[in-house]
Amino acid sequence: MSAPAGDDPPQDRIAPPAFMAAPAPAAVLAALPGARAVGGCVRDALAGRAVHDVDVAAPLPPEEIARLLRDAGLKVFETGLQHGTVTAVLARQPVEVTALRRDVATDGRHAEVAWTTDWREDAARRDFTINAMSLDAAGRLWDYFGGREDLGAGRVRFVGDPATRLHEDYLRALRFFRFWARYGQGAPDPAALAAIRDAVPGLRERIAPERIWMELKRLFEAPDPTGALRLMAEAQVMGAVLPECGGLDSLARLVARGAPADPLLRLAAALLPADEAGARALAARLRLSGEERARMVRLLAPVGGMPVSDKCESPLRVWLAQQGAGAAALDALWLAEAADGVDRAALRARVAAMEVPVFPLQGRDLLGLGLPPGPAVGVLLGELRAWWMEAGAAADHAACLDEARRRIEGAGAAYGSAAPTDPQA
Repeated sequence: MSAPAGDDPPQDRIAPPAFMAAPAPAAVLAALPGARAVGGCVRDALAGRAVHDVDVAAPLPPEEIARLLRDAGLKVFETGLQHGTVTAVLARQPVEVTALRRDVATDGRHAEVAWTTDWREDAARRDFTINAMSLDAAGRLWDYFGGREDLGAGRVRFVGDPATRLHEDYLRALRFFRFWARYGQGAPDPAALAAIRDAVPGLRERIAPERIWMELKRLFEAPDPTGALRLMAEAQVMGAVLPECGGLDSLARLVARGAPADPLLRLAAALLPADEAGARALAARLRLSGEERARMVRLLAPVGGMPVSDKCESPLRVWLAQQGAGAAALDALWLAEAADGVDRAALRARVAAMEVPVFPLQGRDLLGLGLPPGPAVGVLLGELRAWWMEAGAAADHAACLDEARRRIEGAGAAYGSAAPTDPQA
C-alpha cells in the first residue's frame, strides 16, 4: 500500500510489533484502507514497553469507519462518534478507532473538530511528539515531529508551540508531568515549563476537578512520581491542583521502601501530615468516587494501638481486628513508615501472613439463647466484642457463646426476661 496522496513518505520501517498481530488490531487495520496504529501503542512499542491499549486512526469519516468495521465482522460501539471515535471489539479486545481530525475551534477544555485525510494535520493537533507517531501494518513509521528521537533521549516536548497546545487544552499541563514521570530524562524542556507556568490560571479555572483527578491518578501510578511532582511544584502547578500537598519526603520514602504503586496510598503519603477532615475536603474538591472517598478518609484517619513488634501475637490480633481488613492494616503500616521512616518490613510481612480475626457472634446467636429481640441484643453484642478484644481476639464461637450465656444468666432482667436456652437441646 502506498502512502496516501499528499502525505509525507514514512521515515522508517520496523518489524511490526507483536500487538499488531493480535486479533482485534489486525482485523481493524485490515478492514480500514490506509489505517495506522497511533499514539501510546506506537510509543510504547518503540520504547520496548508493554502495550496495553491499542488506538487506530483512519483517513475516513467516522460513519464509514463504523460501516467497514461491521462489514468485517467486528462489533462496533459508537463511544464518541461526535468526536470521530468508535470502539471496535473482537475476541473481547477493544480497539479505539478515530477518524483523522483537525481542530476548528478550541476553548481550553473542548475542541470542535472536522474530519480530514491529512495525517500530518491530525498529528499536529496531538500533545507531545512522542504521542504523534503512527505505524501501519507493514511496520512503516511516520514521525512528523521527531518523536522517536525525543523518546530515545528522554525528552517530553510539545508538538509545535507549547503555549498553543496548552491553550487548546489546559489539562496538557498535567499530562506533561505524567509523561515526564514515565519517559523523562535529564533536564526538562524549558519552553514547555515556561508555557506551563503561564497556563496555570487556565488549568485552575477551566478544567473540571474530575479531569484533574484522572491525570493525577495516572501520575501517581508511575514507577516513581516524586521527581515529576517536585517539577510540578517548581512550575507552580502543584499549588493550583493539589494545594493540600504537605511535602514529598513521605512519598519519596514510601516509593523507596517498595510500597505498591497505589495512587490513593501515594496521594495520602503526599498529603501527610493530614487528617480525616482534610481527606474529606480533598475528596469533595476532586470529586473522588464514593469508594475512593471512603478509602481516602480511612487512610488519613488516626490509627491507634499500632503494634511495634511482629513477635507478640495477641496485640497483633487485636489491632488487626480493629482494622477490619488485612489491606487496611497494611495501608496503615505503609503510611506510618512513610511518615516516620521506621522500617516495618518484618511487621508488614507478619500482618500479611495473618488471618484477620473476626468477632464470631451475631445477633441471631443471642436470640438463639432466648434473649428477646430489642436494644438489649446490640448492647450485649457490644459488651461481648469488647470482652473478646480484651482477651486477645482469640476466643472462638463456642467460647463467646458460653460467655454470652453466663452474662445473660447473671444479669437477669437487665437483658430481658427470657431464660437462656441450650442450643444443643
